[in-house]
Amino acid sequence: MMPGKQNMTQFDFKFSPWVNRFNLIFADLIAFSIAFIVSRNLIEILGEKNPGFLQWMNTTPGQARIWVFLLLVTLSITWFWVHLRHYTYRKPFWNELREVSITILALAVADLALAALAKWQLSRTYWVILWSLSLVLVPLCRYGMKKLLYRLGYWQWPSVIIGCGENAKDAYLALQSEKMMGFDVIGFIAPDGQCAVSPVQDKPVLNEDIGSLVKRIPDIKFFVAVEYEQRDQLDECLRNLTQRKIRNISVIPTIRGVPLYGTDVSHFFSHEVLMLRIRNNLARFSARFLKRGFDVLVSSLLIFLLSPVLVYIGWKVSRDGGSPIYGHERVGLKGRKFKCLKFRSMIINSQEVLQNLLATDPEAKAEWDKDFKLKNDPRITQIGHFIRKTSLDELPQLWNVLKGEMSLVGPRPVVEAELERYGDDVDYYFMTKPGMTGLWQVSGRNDTDYATRVYLDAWYVKNWSLWYDIAIMFKTINVVLKRDGAY
Repeated sequence: MMPGKQNMTQFDFKFSPWVNRFNLIFADLIAFSIAFIVSRNLIEILGEKNPGFLQWMNTTPGQARIWVFLLLVTLSITWFWVHLRHYTYRKPFWNELREVSITILALAVADLALAALAKWQLSRTYWVILWSLSLVLVPLCRYGMKKLLYRLGYWQWPSVIIGCGENAKDAYLALQSEKMMGFDVIGFIAPDGQCAVSPVQDKPVLNEDIGSLVKRIPDIKFFVAVEYEQRDQLDECLRNLTQRKIRNISVIPTIRGVPLYGTDVSHFFSHEVLMLRIRNNLARFSARFLKRGFDVLVSSLLIFLLSPVLVYIGWKVSRDGGSPIYGHERVGLKGRKFKCLKFRSMIINSQEVLQNLLATDPEAKAEWDKDFKLKNDPRITQIGHFIRKTSLDELPQLWNVLKGEMSLVGPRPVVEAELERYGDDVDYYFMTKPGMTGLWQVSGRNDTDYATRVYLDAWYVKNWSLWYDIAIMFKTINVVLKRDGAY
């Protein structure tokens, strides 16, 4: 056996597509049932004059309501299965959650429309509680079912990546970033049979041909991720897989730098040409208007809700005699300069201390020149350590958002000197307003290098959507609570 290669005899899997499909459908039915029963009982607790649940079920309005709800649930299960393919395909978490949310909101509107057309009496409180619970419980029950199936060994889908280059490595890392998709990559296959070294350390190059793999694991999943230079071998791989009547095949092409979100895929009859219609979302007025409206609404609400916290932190910081808030010049949309607001987390003479430190400590200077940050910064005050670790020092930026200088989500605001590090990607930075949080902050923050930060900022701009903004904000809450990568 060649170095770095491994035989498949040691692998044993319980993977069963039908077990997974049945249990995911069951999880959705459980979620809708709980939402229905709990919402009905809650309106009784809230004091609405209604008969008890069991008594209500025996009334004509109650039975009609049950049949309507069963119809809507049946429609949702059918839609999830046939159109969205949630029970047959594996999708990234946030993509699936978006589709689930849109479907449930559509069902809620349909429920209201049916009640209006049939002139049924429908409690608004009940309607809001029912569909709000469904919106929460369906993703939650699905996630719980996937975790259970994963623990029992049924959710892991044995998978192999055909390829041994950078594209195969990127494919593996992308699949690993979505653990709950369940693709259990057991190794790589060299398309030309020449690769002896795996592109990642913990997964081997398998000493097996495709036919042997399929005999051992009938439901195995193949990801074809060859390099651009190996495009002739791509055709050979796909022909080999097709001849063996293998259905579970995905091709990961070597496309880099192309905006992916909202891209329409087309092909031409009798031609092997794939056309991608790219949507430059932030170039559209409607998208910018939507993003700005979301910023104004949410920032106004947060300022109102967090005003006691803002006042308390301001008082605490100002106890050393300095101003509680300071503004540091940053570069924003189209290169415009603005004062980025923060609670002061450093001593009053911080600049003098920094200059002296950089002049006397070569290691500190090297660290500063690398990322414009110091892990053990002597300028930070006691309260400063806390508000930095929890990101509370950035709350005054809500005013920047309200004024239109920043956005809730976007690239990290930078000083002018940092723009050189963006290279050709600086144009992406200028295309949108800097954000209070962003893809970089929820992807390791200070634990990632600057090149990765630039890549993440560019990816965000190219693939912007309001849904991704919402996803990043929820991920930010998790990062702040765990205090990942902050110092």
